[in-house]
Amino acid sequence: MMVYDGRFGAVIAGMIWVLVLFMIVPDGFHYGAINDNMPTSGSDVSRLIWLALLGGGVLVVVWRSTLAWLLVRQLNPFLTAFVVLAAISVVWSVDPQVTTRRMIRIFTIWLDALALGLVAWQPHRLQMVLRRILTLVLVGSIVFVFVSPELSVETSRQAELVGAWKGLATQKNGLGSISGIALLFWCHAWLSNESRRLFILPCAALAAICLVGSRSSTSLMATVFAVFLLLLLLRSPTGLRRYMPYVVGVFLIALLVYSLTILQVVPGLEFLLQPITAMTGKDLTFSGRTAIWQVVIDHIRQNPFWGSGYGAYWTGAVPWSPSYETVRRLYFYPTEAHSGYLDIINDLGTLGGVILVGYLIVYVRQALRLFAIERTQGALYLSLFFEQLIANLSESRWLNVLCIEFVIMTLCTVAIARSLLDERLQQRLGRTRA
Repeated sequence: MMVYDGRFGAVIAGMIWVLVLFMIVPDGFHYGAINDNMPTSGSDVSRLIWLALLGGGVLVVVWRSTLAWLLVRQLNPFLTAFVVLAAISVVWSVDPQVTTRRMIRIFTIWLDALALGLVAWQPHRLQMVLRRILTLVLVGSIVFVFVSPELSVETSRQAELVGAWKGLATQKNGLGSISGIALLFWCHAWLSNESRRLFILPCAALAAICLVGSRSSTSLMATVFAVFLLLLLLRSPTGLRRYMPYVVGVFLIALLVYSLTILQVVPGLEFLLQPITAMTGKDLTFSGRTAIWQVVIDHIRQNPFWGSGYGAYWTGAVPWSPSYETVRRLYFYPTEAHSGYLDIINDLGTLGGVILVGYLIVYVRQALRLFAIERTQGALYLSLFFEQLIANLSESRWLNVLCIEFVIMTLCTVAIARSLLDERLQQRLGRTRA
């Protein structure tokens, strides 16, 4: 019989809270110092905390080494392949120093996610830890908006940015993403009866207010789709539940076609974008994103197989950075490709793109396996996946070590693996007893 061990559970949860906060807020809470250059270094205090989080993850993995090995074997292999490829890319990186710094974050996030799956684990562990910290961030964001609007509200005169909330995040899309994920967590808590409605309703309303205040059309569309999918998975009639894997497959194919359309991989499909652009308020250039995509695609063609090294392209609006081409051609610095798929291929080449596709496919397969065993948890992981699948069409979040979404999806990947591992071990123990 497997026995729950809750020792040091609060310590690991605290590590995840600190990690989440450091992924959301700027270094030293210096909101007034944020500019168009991507951060390539941090303060001494920031580095010390990152090293402490890294060391904590190492200690937990060494302490639970036997279970850790079983968990890694069950883990999505393409996530591990991504970590290895990103580390190796230091060899051909156009800026090895930046890639090395990014690797410290990658190893920290990967190891701390493993720590959450190794210590005080129980099936609802992921949402119990993340719901609270994300809600606290949203509370702080609303307070920040009213206390310091000059720092927490967009000051740009562009129509889509006027009055948009940033809150404690560094940009409006960041707050929109956090709000959407938090709303999804609270909707799941309501549908699965994991919390009292006395807490669910105000927390969900808080997330919805921040989502609308951010004016992030991408986050709004992704959240609406994910909540609809969650309702479909958890409230569909019993007779239709056997068909849910096929429904997920249809959604996946539809989003794939949409991805090919907006990236203009398949010509002639532009008519499919008209309902989407009408719903989101964006034109067919997606607020100028297509021009950014073209610059990035031209750079990918220079080294299509290996890429330019993980995180080494968007290092700042400086003449010696290859990303400065966006300034020459577009007269502004976008800081990212605004496509999670293009940025991965730009950093790690075709091989990186194959690993990303493999990661997505295995994630869905494992989540569907878990859905057949534990429906409420499988539905949550699938809904979070599709929320990110949509968001990455116009934002760079897949496997992006500068985004909180990378932390959340890594935690989800580990949580799925731990749940499937527990199921396998329970079956083995049952056969042994028999």
